[in-house]
Amino acid sequence: MRKVFVTALCMCALIATAQNNSADSKMDRFINDLMKNMTIEEKIGQLNLPSSGDITTGQAQSSNVSDKIRQGIVGGLFNIKGVEKIREVQRIAVEESRLGIPLLFGMDVIHGYETAFPIPLGLSASWNMEAIEQAARIAATEASADGICWTFSPMVDISRDPRWGRVSEGNGEDPFLGGEIAKAMVRGYQGTGTEKYKANNSIMACVKHYALYGAGEAGRDYNTVDMSRIRMYNEYLYPYKAAIEAGVGSVMASFNEVDGVPATANKWLMTDVLRDQWGFNGFVVTDYTGILEMVDHGIGDLQTVSGRSLKAGIDMDMVSEGFLSTLKKSLDEGLVSQKDIDQGCRRILEAKYQLGLFADPYKYCDVNRAKKEIYSDEHRAAARKIASESFVLLKNEANTLPLKKKGTIAVVGPLGNTASNMPGTWSVAVDLTKPATLVEGLKSVAGKDVDVLYAKGSNLTEDAALEARATLFGRELNRDNSTDDQLRKEALAIAAKADVIVAALGESSEFSGESSSRTTLGIPDVQQLLLKELVKTGKPVVLVLFTGRPLTLTWEQANVPAILNVWFGGTEAAYAIGDVLFGDVNPSGKLTMTFPQNVGQIPLYYNHKNTGRPLKEGAWFEKFRSNYLDVTNDALYPFGYGLSYTNFTYSDLKLNTTELTKDGEIIARVTVSNTGKVDGAEVVQLYIRDLVGSVTRPVRELKGFEKVMIKAGESKTVHFKITPELLKFYNYDLDYVNEPGEFEVMIGGNSRDVQKTKFILK
Repeated sequence: MRKVFVTALCMCALIATAQNNSADSKMDRFINDLMKNMTIEEKIGQLNLPSSGDITTGQAQSSNVSDKIRQGIVGGLFNIKGVEKIREVQRIAVEESRLGIPLLFGMDVIHGYETAFPIPLGLSASWNMEAIEQAARIAATEASADGICWTFSPMVDISRDPRWGRVSEGNGEDPFLGGEIAKAMVRGYQGTGTEKYKANNSIMACVKHYALYGAGEAGRDYNTVDMSRIRMYNEYLYPYKAAIEAGVGSVMASFNEVDGVPATANKWLMTDVLRDQWGFNGFVVTDYTGILEMVDHGIGDLQTVSGRSLKAGIDMDMVSEGFLSTLKKSLDEGLVSQKDIDQGCRRILEAKYQLGLFADPYKYCDVNRAKKEIYSDEHRAAARKIASESFVLLKNEANTLPLKKKGTIAVVGPLGNTASNMPGTWSVAVDLTKPATLVEGLKSVAGKDVDVLYAKGSNLTEDAALEARATLFGRELNRDNSTDDQLRKEALAIAAKADVIVAALGESSEFSGESSSRTTLGIPDVQQLLLKELVKTGKPVVLVLFTGRPLTLTWEQANVPAILNVWFGGTEAAYAIGDVLFGDVNPSGKLTMTFPQNVGQIPLYYNHKNTGRPLKEGAWFEKFRSNYLDVTNDALYPFGYGLSYTNFTYSDLKLNTTELTKDGEIIARVTVSNTGKVDGAEVVQLYIRDLVGSVTRPVRELKGFEKVMIKAGESKTVHFKITPELLKFYNYDLDYVNEPGEFEVMIGGNSRDVQKTKFILK
């Protein structure tokens, strides 16, 4: 029976391969025939991706972009919102240009479309790959219903520096977790296997920013990156590679330089690694004006950098129009070849073919879908549930939480009564009037027996100019012109009437995100003063922390009874926060970035390496060891950390064998018990340390995780499979190897508090 089954599987695989080969051959014939009829200008035009400027309905016919579309010198557009607008522009492309080649329509659908999910850093804190894939699937459904067929997501840049504002858009500091999330999002956007791109609610993903964008010096956006290749391969490149392995259709080049050459002109990065080593066969697009910006990098004029980009492996030029304006001249002068241009053109046409746009240019232009499938009740319910899984309970002294659904609650703080800040940064398609405020969300969840009062208490920050920079794109907090003292007094008067105080403090949504780097990471000045006054009242204070990055919360951890980090939870955040605060949902989020005690510790990350003079475990200071005079080496909250309304204990860590052969496996088992009084979900985390290597190895690396629901009083045994493949790394020669020797296994609820045992790889 087994032989028949295996034979059947082999036959299915052969049939699938034959079908794929047949489909590829058909696509090749179609594109070959099309390209034979294209002029050089039309081929270069396919490489051009201008911004639409969001053409209004009825304006497409007379716009400058429409003239270029008719000439066949536009390959795609981005920043158009609305299926009727997109249909009108697509009609011009297929009915009024010479060859009728359809356009790609892209948008930054980063963490949802009109239904927004938590910012990616918050979404990663759920550690729930099914939920993350579902969020991407819903985002694809809504975006495609509005005419979009291409998203500039997922962003998978590893970062260990929370000063960088774009940590909010990534998945934290760990490559293994980042890779799992990358694969989940690609599956969610594109579909899988034979269903990939098949339906009109699957869109093409674009993994970004390739590569190393999260490692900019000083945490400053767009800044220089310089690191060894062994570090690139072992610590930063894997999430991009994981997206490639998942079949992502496109890749976006990063702004930064790599080995002294901007990524957008870096042939080693774009061809040697991406295509030759990893086997990527999709297309590569620049980031916004990425080609033009290389002039300021200092590697040539626009013609030079455009030619270098094309020859490096860039296929599509976003906004710079360097390809459009210089490649014909460079071809005539022999600086680029016809083959270089044809290669890029072919990749863009292949993407359009794979999406089904040649078969049906209006595949994503069904106006009836938009009415039913965008911001639906079903999608909002999913967003609310997923948001509640992303929140991280950082402290809960004396069981301050959950709150009771009775009495009076004072919501105090500048983030307590804002709708526009709830979705978070890079939620470009959201109607900012639709989300509920925190006050509204708490009233809805609490019910009629709770009186919810509100006072602003302070502005976002004392500095009006800084607040203006941190509330762009319609995210205003309506700055109050009262004095700081007046605002605090008003808040304290409201707090005096309450049984418990919910302090809605932290960052505004645009205090993090692109071009939002910070040098200080505390809760801003006047908000801290307000919080200290609220704590002095002696009433229970719950800090509901809004943030797009790790903050320095040393005082808050020492003095505030309860802290719930809610990131920016999307359009349904207010209700989800209410669900968790009142105990309808037990928080289960875990941090995916380390929270430092202060900025001076940065970069601080769990999977660091030892020095030759490591500080002894549990020690604070020892002379001539790697430590600080004024603070411990420890994180305030370590990677993987997060509390629950119940308690979990770990015991009985066992391996089925302590020797692993090259073709064998080890099963690690641990018992996790819910010793509290309520059901809860725990993220069980597996870490491994290679104790001796030919090159230095991290003190621990995440190698597995499982989110497990455990009822009160119940115990579950969680299993992890350890294989030789899981132990591989890049050695000094960049060979991907595992090395025989001793390994330490660590399993726990975060990267710090673990059970340990060992095994040997033979």
